[in-house]
Amino acid sequence: MSKSLPYSMKDVHYDNAKFRQRSLIKYLLSRVWRVIQFMIFVLKPNEDIWISLAYLMLTHASHIPSSDGNAKNVGTEEGKNFFTDGRGRFRRFWRKPPRLPPRFDNKRSKAFIHAWSGYRNYAMGYDELMPLSHRGVDGLGGLGATIVDALDTAMIMGVDEVVHEAGSWIEKHLPERIDGKGQVNLFETTIRVLGGLLSAYHLSRGEQGGNASTRGPKPAVYLDNARNLADRLLIAFTSSPSAIPFSDVVLRDRSAHPAPDGLSSTAEVSTLQLEFNYLSSLTGDPKYGLESMKALEHLKTLTKVKGLVPIYINPQTGEFSGDNIRLGSRGDSYYEYLIKVWLQNRGSNLTYLYDMYEESMKGVKELLVRKSVPSGLVFVGELPYGPEGAFSPKMDHLVCFLPGTLALGATKGIVKEKAMRENLLNFEDLQNLKLAEDLAKTCFEMYSVTSTGLAPEIAYFKVEGQSEGGPGGGNKNSKYVDDIIIKPADRHNLLRPETVESLFVLFRITEDPKYREWGWEIFEAFEKYTKVDSGGYTSLDDVTVLPPHRRDKMETFFLGETLKYLYLLFGDRNAIPLDKYVFNTEAHPLPIRGNAGTK
Repeated sequence: MSKSLPYSMKDVHYDNAKFRQRSLIKYLLSRVWRVIQFMIFVLKPNEDIWISLAYLMLTHASHIPSSDGNAKNVGTEEGKNFFTDGRGRFRRFWRKPPRLPPRFDNKRSKAFIHAWSGYRNYAMGYDELMPLSHRGVDGLGGLGATIVDALDTAMIMGVDEVVHEAGSWIEKHLPERIDGKGQVNLFETTIRVLGGLLSAYHLSRGEQGGNASTRGPKPAVYLDNARNLADRLLIAFTSSPSAIPFSDVVLRDRSAHPAPDGLSSTAEVSTLQLEFNYLSSLTGDPKYGLESMKALEHLKTLTKVKGLVPIYINPQTGEFSGDNIRLGSRGDSYYEYLIKVWLQNRGSNLTYLYDMYEESMKGVKELLVRKSVPSGLVFVGELPYGPEGAFSPKMDHLVCFLPGTLALGATKGIVKEKAMRENLLNFEDLQNLKLAEDLAKTCFEMYSVTSTGLAPEIAYFKVEGQSEGGPGGGNKNSKYVDDIIIKPADRHNLLRPETVESLFVLFRITEDPKYREWGWEIFEAFEKYTKVDSGGYTSLDDVTVLPPHRRDKMETFFLGETLKYLYLLFGDRNAIPLDKYVFNTEAHPLPIRGNAGTK
């Protein structure tokens, strides 16, 4: 296997003067665009006015302070200006004419209400909706997972009727479900149900003794259920012979056991700490945080491959099992929670988590990042047989969490422009931010390369030296149709959130409107191909053909994550600020320590 670094970091340039100039240029262009819109739709100018405006735009010189404090005429030196180059030719400022999405306020909440109405009408109380057959199914232990997953989305959107319906069901039915149900998965129950209850408690102003919604129950209902559930889930930690918890819990018996193969997923055992830490903070009982953090403390001591870890671990021995290294399923949120748990508890003694995160991202860049051929998409592959085995150019859609995580790790949730202005970013941060933007483009192209405009569950990329070929996505107009391979078994779409999650984070941090454009295209594709007229949205069997065959399943995360991130992408930039909240891996926002009173 080639050890050469396939993704050059030479592309990252740090230049404060150029950054200030680019920022001002972007600002001036945005103002010019607003003037043009005003003239088109309000003044409806004649040809003479357009000629005058063009003359002013093409001949105007701007004064920008240089790094030495002296003003320079940018746009007139050597015969240049903002709009023409040295040869008098027009410069190209946009990839394509800027497209302003229509107002998303109503449409985004209508999509959520449509999804909820299908669930409420045909599956209320079940974990998930089967929207085509109009029935519910329990695949997550029978705790009404969609209800709890969707609740804080409804709170954020201000959809009071859903808050009332979901909150009332939780108050009336969830206690008996927690007491009486059987086996649940520790990870899935923690991120969806425990995380959802804790977020709902915070958003209903539980810490302040108030109630943000007059339609829902008292906030204590959410906290009481969270504590009851967590007390039962804790047995997965305390009954294990090592610091690694068992994967499954029997709620009614308060017992736990390993999976049939005896192994736990590395991602699952390391993606519990945000929730349990916050519960300890709310209740004043340290046991939740202490037990969950033992897993991360133990993982710190294990041997890794440049910070990267195998995807399985044995709870009996506490040792990794196998050599498979990937950032897709069973590996993904290990890396996500390293930075997020550190952010949640900044100022504490958890700096080892940040160190582990930094080391792992260096390992990702060195061992897993490649560029496709012929068009050079940056992607993250896998090492199914460890660092000495062959590299696999396979990338799960799940890996598309990584651009958002890289951006969050780089600026700590602060807008990039502010972080640059205050000299808060080092070279490593800028490298990671550049990689985040490159990977986000790849994730978006996984959508646009298909006939439906929706991404497959898994994609393969053509790389130098590997002859593996296969079918593409079906969109012959895509520039990357020859770079991306989509195998028949991988063509399904489960309404996953990871790409729109990263678009949301990157838009908040970079303020680049292209992320909103991409998000709008994805939303339109969901509306066109997955919406079910009678209520709800459905997964698809094959995104490469038209019309796509429908799978008859609406995952809980479509309401809990996908629609929430789309709403926040187009909404108020001050809603759920990234420097005051961390989103758990199921998109439930939890306050960073010291910001519990923020909403």
